[in-house]
Amino acid sequence: MTGTTDPTDPAPTAERRRTARVRWAAGAAVALALLFAGAAAVAAARDDGSAPGAAGAPAPDSADAGFARDMAVHHQQAVEMSFIVRDRTEDEDVRRLAYDIANTQANQRGMLLGWLDLWGLPKVAGGDRPPMAWMGGGEGDGGHEHGGHHPGGGSDGVLMAGMASRAELERLARLDGKQAEVFYLQLMTDHHKGGVAMAEACASRCAVPVEQRLARGMVEGQQSELGLMRDMLAERKARPRS
Repeated sequence: MTGTTDPTDPAPTAERRRTARVRWAAGAAVALALLFAGAAAVAAARDDGSAPGAAGAPAPDSADAGFARDMAVHHQQAVEMSFIVRDRTEDEDVRRLAYDIANTQANQRGMLLGWLDLWGLPKVAGGDRPPMAWMGGGEGDGGHEHGGHHPGGGSDGVLMAGMASRAELERLARLDGKQAEVFYLQLMTDHHKGGVAMAEACASRCAVPVEQRLARGMVEGQQSELGLMRDMLAERKARPRS
């Protein structure tokens, strides 16, 4: 937190060391989640007959591949925002929510990346295809508004609907206490709305059964968290931005 400290006081140094240990542990937990999720993804996809060379393996420009690539990027930012807010507030409800989101989305991201590896597909779309093009329709996002504060398009790092800009991430990292809590909940609400729209599109367009199941689970889980975050914002006399 902000404030003036005595340079001779050992407490700030101890606090920095404690924070560093917490960040290391959190990073290690996410790395393990990615490792185990990737292994689980390989096993699940093989069970569904979608291994490389199998009839069920998706094409590079399929909805399955596009969703896996785009949602992995989308999830990575949610993990980043959640780790930021854990260092900016002492509110246990917000910290618990942030920890749950970080772990869940890191695990799911590991599964998505694991499937791309299993299918022998690149993790970045080639050519001039923009993010979310797999959803069909207009440029990048199917010509629809997919929820969230930003429509996407690459401006200031906003690649997809619901994603925060670089400036917003920097602002979150500067806030403390209630202000950080409110801004995080607003950013994550936008983020979840964009994520739900993408997951709903995969649930209807993807062909690999295990990926469809994951997408449906994302819709249910994130819609539940949207309700929780709306209530948490109301408790802080605030509301979602969109």
